[in-house]
Amino acid sequence: MNIHEYQAKEILRKFNVATLKGKVANTADEAVMAAKEIGGQLWVVKAQIHAGGRGKGGGVKIAKSLDEVKSLSQKIIGMTLVTHQTGPEGKLVQKVFIEQGCNIAKEYYVACLVDRGTGRVTMMASSEGGMDIEEVADKHPEKIKKVTIDPAVGLAAYQARWLAFEIGMSADVVSKATKFFVGLYQAFIQTDCSIAEINPLVVTKEGDVLALDAKMNFDSNALYRHPEVTELRDLSEEEPTEIEASKYDLAFIKLNGSIGCLVNGAGLAMSTLDIIQLHGAYPANFLDVGGGANKEKVTAAFKIILKDPNVKAILVNIFGGIMKCDVIAEGVIAASKEVGLKVPLVVRLEGTNVELGKKLLRDSGLNIIPADDLTDAAKKVVAAAKN
Repeated sequence: MNIHEYQAKEILRKFNVATLKGKVANTADEAVMAAKEIGGQLWVVKAQIHAGGRGKGGGVKIAKSLDEVKSLSQKIIGMTLVTHQTGPEGKLVQKVFIEQGCNIAKEYYVACLVDRGTGRVTMMASSEGGMDIEEVADKHPEKIKKVTIDPAVGLAAYQARWLAFEIGMSADVVSKATKFFVGLYQAFIQTDCSIAEINPLVVTKEGDVLALDAKMNFDSNALYRHPEVTELRDLSEEEPTEIEASKYDLAFIKLNGSIGCLVNGAGLAMSTLDIIQLHGAYPANFLDVGGGANKEKVTAAFKIILKDPNVKAILVNIFGGIMKCDVIAEGVIAASKEVGLKVPLVVRLEGTNVELGKKLLRDSGLNIIPADDLTDAAKKVVAAAKN
């Protein structure tokens, strides 16, 4: 689950991570009131969407007067902001974050994330703040410094100090940076984050260490432990079909292709997406119905796929282990009849109760294209979509 910058900073402040004064605003008039409350002579008007690259897309502007705060807010609120993370369709900006200005001396990067290779949390930092970390990793990998954190100990002060020195921070701000890094790690662990990223982290001319931006993503499987985080969910930032899928505990991600996919198991789902593309088409979604799906869940999944007008054909790819093939077949039949299926349907079943599942499909009276294996299924669904 993602949250907005202003929400992330509210959380970080609880863990002694230093940020600037700021307030969220839904209208230009609210933005002016926020700027007045913050005080000063310089403010930053920031679009609030669940995507990075806002500055490059025109969603972050400096205002040197209250009139500029108002005019910039009027331009940003309601705009469709296109960044490298939104895709060409962009995202509608519905609110802005008004933040006080500061005297930036140097920008850095720091983040906490789960390292699948070590099975531990890693803190990584770089002297190249303000840039996309992927670009830094590609062009200047030596400028990314990392520490692996022992879960029994947590981020040790000496590790935080080492990171600060390694990215070129001067001795007079290292103690503040150490406090900042330790606080960031505590926020990450105690709220069950999947990533907590500060880009840029800045050192001001006055010697303060501050989070100028903040991104926090949370492990959805742990949200039951954090109702206060769940309350921060902004449904307007999410794809409607993904919201509906979450109600049925379906792992669904909308994509831009023409082949709808209904699969059980994340690994098999990823393989299905790959093989569809290998044979000349693109998937319209990632959908994992899970190992314990029932008829109702499968029916819901089928309906969600069919809501996408770009879907030209559907591939059902099931390997029945815990999931039984006859249950999938019943769900497919029920959904097809309920929605009046008008696109080609290719079904590949294997595993528990496979013969019963295939019989149910044959006897359903529906125009279903059977497939023998995954390659056969991919070829048939791509051909069906093109025809």
